[in-house]
Amino acid sequence: MMVIFSLGLSSILWIILSYSLSFSGGNVVHISSGITGLVLAIVLGAGLLWFGWFGFNSGSALGANKLAIHALLVTHSAAAIAMLSWMLIEKTMIGKPTIVGASTGAIVGLVAITPGAGFVPLWSALIIGFLVSPVCYISIGIIKRKLEIDDALDAFGCHGVGGIATGIFAEKSIGGVNGLLYGGLNLFIAQLISILITLLFAGLVSFIIIKIINVFMPIRVSERDEIQGLDVTEHDETAYPTFFGMDN
Repeated sequence: MMVIFSLGLSSILWIILSYSLSFSGGNVVHISSGITGLVLAIVLGAGLLWFGWFGFNSGSALGANKLAIHALLVTHSAAAIAMLSWMLIEKTMIGKPTIVGASTGAIVGLVAITPGAGFVPLWSALIIGFLVSPVCYISIGIIKRKLEIDDALDAFGCHGVGGIATGIFAEKSIGGVNGLLYGGLNLFIAQLISILITLLFAGLVSFIIIKIINVFMPIRVSERDEIQGLDVTEHDETAYPTFFGMDN
């Protein structure tokens, strides 16, 4: 019965569509891809980024092997538990979890596990994911506001973490070296030193580059332009129209 119904529906649709005109892929390319993109944006959201993260974490194993599978598992587990952890924090702090918060939690979990994806055991990925959310939540929700840092995308709060966990949880049977938990003090110290060097080098070089650019052009617009929005002041157009006739 279902087969007959499907064939009948397909015939009706074919008859209707046969009278429409599409010279070069209007329906099959633009309309279909547009609605697919909309559905993906609604359904997936940060999930697309989550899925893509598997590519470079697992891909860093340079082959379809056990290490690649392990990297995928710890990556997924850390992201999932970090999302849950963030939602629990929001439930406690503001009374309910949010979509933005849950997505942020997943991202910080992905960030935190990335340095150790090929070195730490699966159980430690759960600990890393669970603990990274409160650290980043404090950084984003408290420290940033306290210091009045203009970091709209929370680049430092979300991405300026991780690395040290590898020095703690790395296991020789996985990546060939032991972390602090298994007596590997040298790795732990090396991780701390590498983090410090990275902070100093990237911070100093970034400061120098920014200052050089500032000699030739302003690196920040006026407060008035910020309030109006750069889409208006720089490009003379509205990036996110309200559709209520109040954009002009």
